[in-house]
This record gives sequence, structure tokens and C-alpha cells, in this order.
Amino acid sequence: MIWVNVIIQGILVGGFYALFACGLSLMFGVLKVINLAHGDMAVVAAYVAVLLSPHLHIAMLWSFLVVVPIFGLLGYVLQRTLIQRSIDRDPFTTLLVTFGLSVVIENLLLELYTANGRTVDIGSIIAQSWHPGSIVYISYVSLVVLAIAVLVLAILQLFLSKSRTGRLIRAVADDREAAQLSGANYKHIFGIAAAIAFATVALAGIAYGMMTQFAPTSGGVNLLFAFEAVVIGGIGSLWGTLVGGIALGVAQQFGAHLNPQYQVLAGNLLFLAVLAVRPQGLFGKKTALA
Repeated sequence: MIWVNVIIQGILVGGFYALFACGLSLMFGVLKVINLAHGDMAVVAAYVAVLLSPHLHIAMLWSFLVVVPIFGLLGYVLQRTLIQRSIDRDPFTTLLVTFGLSVVIENLLLELYTANGRTVDIGSIIAQSWHPGSIVYISYVSLVVLAIAVLVLAILQLFLSKSRTGRLIRAVADDREAAQLSGANYKHIFGIAAAIAFATVALAGIAYGMMTQFAPTSGGVNLLFAFEAVVIGGIGSLWGTLVGGIALGVAQQFGAHLNPQYQVLAGNLLFLAVLAVRPQGLFGKKTALA
């Protein structure tokens, strides 16, 4: 039963990683941009939720109704201005720009809120869990986050495959020039993809604030785990991101069970093993070399 609990905790943690990583996967799959400020944006979303809730007189649990649309709009604006200009130059510029954005955000948060940890207060439910066995427990909050991750990925998958805008996003991702010749405004499509990515990372940031304390420097570690989940699952595969997040979470929990110091190491070893055996990821498509 001990190992059953380890696997269950890994799946729950992996659900959060998948929610955190789906926006990163979408940004890279469509824009070919690795957003190094992705983790910091999640932390900003958590701070915005904490800041706005008392002013709007709403519970922090429902703050996502306000924060997610704000970040969707922010993502569109940033894409059409800062990120698009860096894409027009070269891919390396986007790394420098998003890295600079990450540094600015982190230092600005440190100036405004100091390094003290905060949480998205959701009341006593944070300590409640379901105990199906004597040593097996399932946190209600983690279970809800896993359900949200699956729901978000399912909605995104349906949106990309069934809607006209989703098909345009896929077309631009496959061949920007051909889509442009067909009349598609690829910059606008890029903006929509960025808006979706920023909205999902805002949701992940609020979920992170509900699960544990966050601080201005929390974004870097979460970015690393999200990136590993994307690579393990396969870049460009949304369901692969879910599988990659769960695989990473289970590996970390197995490592933590053996020794708490092995938690991160076990996940990193899985990441390296997947890169060595299947560089395109578990569900990624193998591309031919030129």
C-alpha cells in the first residue's frame, strides 16, 4: 500500500505539472518560442489573485474568474508587441527577451512584496483529504487541480481540432508561409495562441498558490519542471504533456520515498533517460534531419 500511495501522490503532483506546462507546450508548438518568463508569470497571477480578491470582495478561490481573462489579454498584447518583435529578428532574441522579462518580474516582485511567502487562502479545505486506505490519502485540492488539468487539456484539444480558429492555429504552426498565402494573419493567430497560453499559466499560478506558499523566486523551479514535463511527453502534444507531467511526478515521489534528497534527482534522471532513448519525447513526432 505504501507504493500505491507513492504512485497516487505522483499522479496528483503530475496533474499540476501538466497544467503548468500546457501553456509552455502551446507557445513552443505554435510560436516556436521557449518563454523563460513562463514560471514568473504564474507567480504574478498568484500575487494578482491575492491582491484583487479583497478589493473586489470575492473569495480567493473564485479569483480566477478575473485573473485568467486579464492574463489572456496580457498574453495577446505582449505577443503582438514585445515577443513578436523578437520573433521577427531571430529565435535567439526571444530567449534573451523572455529571460530579461523574467529578471524584471522577479526583481519587481521582490521590491513590492519582499521575499516572504504567501498563499491563496481557500480556507480549511486545504487540509482536507480522502483516505481510501490506512496509509493512502488523496488531497481534495490536488485532486481538483488534476481534474482541472485534464479538463483544460481536453478543451484545448477540442478547440484546436474542431474550431476554425483552432485549425488556423494548427495551420500556422505547421506552415506559416502557406497559411499566410491563404489569407491568415499569422501575427493575430500567434496573439491568440499566446493569450491561451497566458490564461492557462494564470490558472496554474493560482492553483500553485492554493497548494503551497509562493514567493517572487518560485517561478524558476516550476519552469524547470514544466519544461521537463513538456520534453518527456513530446513537444507539441497536449496529452503528451499530461503523461509527461504524471511521469515526472511519479518519478519524483519514488525518489522522495527512498530519500527526500532524491526527489528532484529522480525526476531529472527520468528527463535525461527520455532524452537519451527518445529525444522527441514519448508522444512527439520524429522529424527528419535536413
